[in-house]
Amino acid sequence: MISRKEMTEFVKFPFKLYKNNPFWVPPMINGQLDTFDKNVNPVFEQASGQFFVAIKNNEIVGRIAVMINSYDLKENIKKVRFGWFDFIDDLEVSAALLEKAKEIGIANNLEFMEGPMGFSNLDEVGVLTKGFDHIGTMSSWYNYPYYSEHLKQLGFQVGTEFVENKFSFSNVNPQKLERGSEIVKQRYGFKALNFTDIKDLMPYVDEMFDVFNASYASLPSFVPVSQAQKEYFRKKYLPFINPHFIQFVTDKDGKLIAFAITMPSFSVALQKAQGKLFPFGWYHLLKAKNKAKHILFYLIGTLPKHHNQGVPSIMFYEYYKIFKKIGVEQCYRTPELESNTAVKALWSGFGQETYKKRCTFIKKL
Repeated sequence: MISRKEMTEFVKFPFKLYKNNPFWVPPMINGQLDTFDKNVNPVFEQASGQFFVAIKNNEIVGRIAVMINSYDLKENIKKVRFGWFDFIDDLEVSAALLEKAKEIGIANNLEFMEGPMGFSNLDEVGVLTKGFDHIGTMSSWYNYPYYSEHLKQLGFQVGTEFVENKFSFSNVNPQKLERGSEIVKQRYGFKALNFTDIKDLMPYVDEMFDVFNASYASLPSFVPVSQAQKEYFRKKYLPFINPHFIQFVTDKDGKLIAFAITMPSFSVALQKAQGKLFPFGWYHLLKAKNKAKHILFYLIGTLPKHHNQGVPSIMFYEYYKIFKKIGVEQCYRTPELESNTAVKALWSGFGQETYKKRCTFIKKL
């Protein structure tokens, strides 16, 4: 698929597949098109992408994106990625789509295929395997239960496993957070940075992505954020985030050492918008932004040399004060590695509940 019209058909296929499904959250159509446009998204400076649809009886019945990231090859990870993988419950369809990924992998002398995943860690990841009766989020894919069964029948093995957790804001112990925050600040000279205007935050964006690159470097399928991508994200996403929902921590010399990004849950608003800002999509999104009762912890990172120094307690206490003021009720987290014991320990005092599970699937070529 090459033309804008064809790519629009690619993007819109899930709207048909999940029509009337109460748990699927549609993306913004133009935003998805920009993601797949090599003239817009700088990820294509280090990755290639090919996009396919399956057609049966003159109707689109499936889609897949097949990607090769040069960073994987640089790290001697001979992998072809596949993602944005959706299909009707027909094994012939899913097999035909995955065959395209196999062909591209073999043609490029790669050794295995893995997915669903995106171009990098900032994209969605994994097939949902638990939690089909929970509404999706803007940062993760929703799918029908038959997806994983198709992959297993086609000879794929479970790759990386992820969990998604949530907790009630009423579980938070503010005294404990305040005490921990003050101890860490006094012991190490760390300082919380709060913002009321997004313009004041912008000078720190490059540093924030540097911290992201350092803190996520050891994770599977990691791809560092390039300078061009920093500029892309700065212009595309940050102006629309409430500055109160971004927290930074600096060391005694003013150097950024940690960050956290949270967002209002836009799930219901995106369902109402149905992929379009106009005529009323903007209203639903704006209402969700300004009257947030459910919050998504999108990204959190700390420079590795400051691990085990309690840095997150500073950001958590700042968030508590903000969320208490606006009446937040529920907090959700994006997919995290099921094997990540450090993350489990970080959130252990919040009374969390694992309500979704997902995984990637791998197959040798």
